[in-house]
Amino acid sequence: MNQSKYQVIAEDIRTKIATGTYPQNTAIPPELKLQEDYGVSRHTVRQAIAVLVNEGLLRKEKGSGTYVDNKPKQEDASKAKSEHKTIGVITTYLSDYIFPSIIRGIEQTLRSKNYSLLLASTNNDYAAEKECLQKMIDQGVDGLIVEPTKSALYNPNLALYVSLRERGIPIVMINAGYEELNIPHICVDDVAVGYKATECLIKKQHKNLLFVTKTDDLQGKYRLKGFIEACEAYEIRFSEGDVITYTTETRGQVINQILARLGKKDVTGIVCYNDQVANLLATELMEQGYKIPADFSIVGNDDSTLSRVGSIKLTTLSHPKEEMGKDAANWIVRTIETGIPEDSICYTPVLIERDSVKEI
Repeated sequence: MNQSKYQVIAEDIRTKIATGTYPQNTAIPPELKLQEDYGVSRHTVRQAIAVLVNEGLLRKEKGSGTYVDNKPKQEDASKAKSEHKTIGVITTYLSDYIFPSIIRGIEQTLRSKNYSLLLASTNNDYAAEKECLQKMIDQGVDGLIVEPTKSALYNPNLALYVSLRERGIPIVMINAGYEELNIPHICVDDVAVGYKATECLIKKQHKNLLFVTKTDDLQGKYRLKGFIEACEAYEIRFSEGDVITYTTETRGQVINQILARLGKKDVTGIVCYNDQVANLLATELMEQGYKIPADFSIVGNDDSTLSRVGSIKLTTLSHPKEEMGKDAANWIVRTIETGIPEDSICYTPVLIERDSVKEI
């Protein structure tokens, strides 16, 4: 299983501490220098440092820097290990899109409660997910926060999840869940996402709509349901060709699919699966000479940074991101400490209107 960038950096710093390259009680290079040396963002460097601080290898001194900490006595380390609990976190991606914010919320909350974090990513791939789950079992984690892999499809790893539950390891899912398993989840109401995005265009008098969704994740399935419900509620007709679908493997082709469809029908309003697709589409359309929203109105989803960059700020739907991470961490800690699983959490999305939708 490939390590994330911050894990690679953390491992390299561990090695330098062990070999004496970074001696005890001396400062390691500043974050900006580490950022340059490893060719990563400052956030990634801070993730690596946070892991090592949590492990007791580094300590931060306000206004001074980050130092290699004294090695604890063996008996103290053994005692700390027996008292310390570790939460495994498995997400589809780590450094892309909304995931750093979710992970930041989890990490901050767990650290404040003296819990360790073991992080892994699947890249939305079943084989990688299996490796991640096996890693968590081998490491003896006390609880799991998981973002499902291709949650709309049959998952060959379901038996591993059942095995984890039989071991008494609490699990909570984020962003989606596996419908075959009765596991609590922390999600946005994705049916409402699809409904509100579509309703936004309809209320602006758009009747020729195009809906773009991802079909291997439950989020896309539920957002499509919301689109259909909104069209029925407002008596808007749509045909088979008015829904563009893609998967993890075909997402690189989706913009060309949309452009091909736009050339065949007088579409005025487009609902995109997320801000990534909406941003790519808006950029491509403007490069081809179209104007947003004069020629096409576009609605994204997730209120990511991508919705706020560029000349056109995207109308989008809210996603709690860091709040979701904090809620997931609090959920797993309370469940471990009480032995009673918490209830699922569902966030109601809020429409955020910006510049990418016009009234006809």
